[in-house]
Amino acid sequence: MHVDPSTLSRRDAYHMLISCVIPRPIGWASTVDDKGNHNLAPFSFFGGVSSDPLTVMLSIGRRRGVRKDTSRNLIATREAVLHICHRPLAEAMVKTSAEVEPDTDEFELAGLTPVPSLEVRPPRIAEAAIAMEAAVQEHLEVGNGPNDVFLLEIVHLYVADEMLVDGLPDPGRLAAVGRLGGSGYCDTAAPFDVSRPD
Repeated sequence: MHVDPSTLSRRDAYHMLISCVIPRPIGWASTVDDKGNHNLAPFSFFGGVSSDPLTVMLSIGRRRGVRKDTSRNLIATREAVLHICHRPLAEAMVKTSAEVEPDTDEFELAGLTPVPSLEVRPPRIAEAAIAMEAAVQEHLEVGNGPNDVFLLEIVHLYVADEMLVDGLPDPGRLAAVGRLGGSGYCDTAAPFDVSRPD
C-alpha cells in the first residue's frame, strides 16, 4: 500500500499516524491553573528530546480549535509533572482522558492521590512509579490544528525504589504503558535485548 498524505482527510491522517507510530509513550501531565485547580490528562504525542539538560516534548492537540486545559495551564504557569504510567494505573490513566469541565479534579475522578511536588506547583500522583517535575522552556504552535508543542526541562525526577535495577528503572518491573492505534495499549513487561554493533 502506498499513501499520499495530502489525499487523506484530517481524521484519516490522524488515524494513520497513530497506527504507524507505535508504541507511543504516554506523558501523563499534572498541571494547575492560575487559581491552583488541579488538572491531570494523558498525551501520547510525548517523548525525550535532550539529555543535557533533561528535556521532554509534549504535543497537545486542540479540541474543536480550542486549547485543552493542560495547554492553557502550561502557558499560564509554565510548570507540570509528567508521569510514566505503569500497568496497574492504566485504567485510572484512561479515566483522566475524559472531556470534563476545567474545575473537575481528575485526581479525584480517577481515585488517585495528589502529593506535593518538590520544585513545581502541580502535584504528582502518589501511586505513579515515575514522576518528572518540569518547567516549560519553549512553546510552539505546529501544524494546521495547530498543536501546542511544549519543550519541558526536567527539574526533579522521582522513581519508585522497587522499579530500580542497578540504579535505573527496569522496563520489565515497570511495565510502562504505551499507546497503540484506536483503543489499543501495550506495556514493557516482556522486553527483549538486541546488541548494537561495535
